Amino acid sequence: MAKSIEIDRKKRLRDEPGKGHNRWHPDIAPVIEVAAGEEVALETRDANDLQINSKTTAKDLEKLERTVAHPLTGPVYVKGAEPGDLLEIEYLDIVPEPYGWTRFAPGGGFLPDLFDYHFVAHWDITPEYATSPQLPGVRIPNGAFMGTAGLAPSHEQMKKWNDREMELLARGGRVFPPTEAAAVPAGGKVAKEGLRTIPPRENCGNADIKQLTKGSKLFIPVAVDGALYSVGDGHYAQGDSECCGTAIEMGATAVVRFKVLKGEAKAKKIVWPRFSHPGYFQDPKHAMPRNFIATMGMPITAEGRNENCDLSLAARNAVLEMIKLLQERGWTREQAYVLCSVAVDLRVSNVVDVPNVTVSALLPEDIFG
Repeated sequence: MAKSIEIDRKKRLRDEPGKGHNRWHPDIAPVIEVAAGEEVALETRDANDLQINSKTTAKDLEKLERTVAHPLTGPVYVKGAEPGDLLEIEYLDIVPEPYGWTRFAPGGGFLPDLFDYHFVAHWDITPEYATSPQLPGVRIPNGAFMGTAGLAPSHEQMKKWNDREMELLARGGRVFPPTEAAAVPAGGKVAKEGLRTIPPRENCGNADIKQLTKGSKLFIPVAVDGALYSVGDGHYAQGDSECCGTAIEMGATAVVRFKVLKGEAKAKKIVWPRFSHPGYFQDPKHAMPRNFIATMGMPITAEGRNENCDLSLAARNAVLEMIKLLQERGWTREQAYVLCSVAVDLRVSNVVDVPNVTVSALLPEDIFG
């Protein structure tokens, strides 16, 4: 029988703080411990923590708590995981709740200068399709995935990432600094220091990559004992880029299984997350046409300087990470560069999780004889 973290879906995270958090910090205590190979079912809330329901209007959105984003379920302590390891997270299933929403708001999304007002669409969700009275005649097929999933950073990482984001903020970048407002756990060191979940980072987090569906595997370098995995922000479906700022946002249950790849992150100098998918050949509408492995790129220079929403830099880093991955497999640097040019697809995974927009480089495995 799978272990689980069950939540009360009528309660917001702040009313059930023993089940999750909404900041990244290494001092957040784990909710459960599991062994590698065990199945774990994690019930999750939607990205705005139950503030939006089927009766919410655009006017109501003006009253949303904007510091609440991404209530995460966890952390899960994975026995045997240590710094220097690579944690493999396999998504065995992602089960949607029956209601979802999509919204945009002033100051958000990819086109804030053109859409500087509130709008919301409500979705009725089935296992096959989502439909909305705000978009009559449209049926969106199930492409469920978890928008936010990651591991706890170390204290050293947390300081380094905060420092580079504060430096970017001083240059006028779009950054969400730490704040105690609406933090869970509330009060204390975690609320004061914890990193906001809006941008993805080296611990993965809010990458919003639509290919991380059922059957996929996510690989993240471990920074603390037990890895401390947390997940939330379920998406029923999303276009590459999530350009208005939200997908079909939903509560969900993620069923995962962990594998600890001992010492692999340290030995191979893996810093950034990777992911793979075997492909859904029998059901092409579910978005995975080929068996692939992928790398992520974000707008961070080799020297550790954060650049604001720089898609070209994110794309460059995704390609560099793919070249590195191919070199790990025995290809020369030159061979790897050519393979990237003839076979790798660059996908704009998100353009809205500022400042760390994300580009993914997908390598089809079936090109190798």
